[in-house]
Amino acid sequence: MSQVVNGHRDISETLRSLYAPIREQLAEVEAILHGELHSDSPQVDRLVKHGFRLGGKRLRPALVLLTGMACGETGPDHLVLAAAMELIHTATLIHDDVLDEADLRRHLETVNARWDNEASILLGDYLLARAICLASSVDDPTASREIGRASRIMCEGELRQIVGCGDYDLTEQEYIEIISGKTAELCACSCRVGAHYAGASQELARTCGRYGANLGIAFQIVDDLLDVLGDETTTGKSLGTDLLKQKMTLPLIRLLGLLKPVERETVVALLSDPERQPREAIQPWLARTDAIDYTRRKAEGYVQLAIEQLDAVPATPTRDVLRNLAQFVLARQN
Repeated sequence: MSQVVNGHRDISETLRSLYAPIREQLAEVEAILHGELHSDSPQVDRLVKHGFRLGGKRLRPALVLLTGMACGETGPDHLVLAAAMELIHTATLIHDDVLDEADLRRHLETVNARWDNEASILLGDYLLARAICLASSVDDPTASREIGRASRIMCEGELRQIVGCGDYDLTEQEYIEIISGKTAELCACSCRVGAHYAGASQELARTCGRYGANLGIAFQIVDDLLDVLGDETTTGKSLGTDLLKQKMTLPLIRLLGLLKPVERETVVALLSDPERQPREAIQPWLARTDAIDYTRRKAEGYVQLAIEQLDAVPATPTRDVLRNLAQFVLARQN
């Protein structure tokens, strides 16, 4: 297995290593973002800049640039679209923090904690608007169509999750469909766009999209594991929010599927009790089953599916980076 997974290096150091081939391009993307995230109003400017500090690993911009490099050459359009993808992603994080009532992300107060929900919703909308403007500045309209389609799918995934809160009969297949929309679709879109604007064929662009989709599914499964097992000091964000909102994730789906009816009723009662802390209450039950190991194996399976898609990509050092980036998803702790 890759050094990326077996090593104990700091996550940011690992990403710096993985992003080395696109370091200069990412710096240009950051410059575009800083240019976009400015307001003549001091109050709005402060809000916008704080919100964007909550962004994370620059995974979506990296996917645009790396798939572009793996399929051909990157150009100015890649930089603009990489910035647009990061704006969209950050907007979704800010909106998610409102839905989850989270107060911590990347060791910082969330926008809703520091300001309020109204400011958070409007800031997310503002970032989405800036992303649309960026995407529409590219002559080829493919990106605008791809981003529009991806945004619809993402919103539908989020809506399915919200209306499914408290549905303890949610199946694993339904869960995968939800996260395929709300999380994986933007990764898939980033890869399709990166490949297309490098001159890849439609088939190769779709294959790169499948790589991104499987990577995104694995990313969300690991995120859901961290929500039940992670340490807030390490992750730098509020944990247990899915449990508090009674959102069904894979560890819980597997757990409930293994229990006898009476045991299942007990666990459902724990998860439904507003007076308890479900994250702590559920730990002994998780320890009694293979729910955690099963969930990890599922994440590994989707990473492997992602890596298999790379067989269609020309054999280059950049393809190896994409392979290692998929492996990194399994190793991350935040």
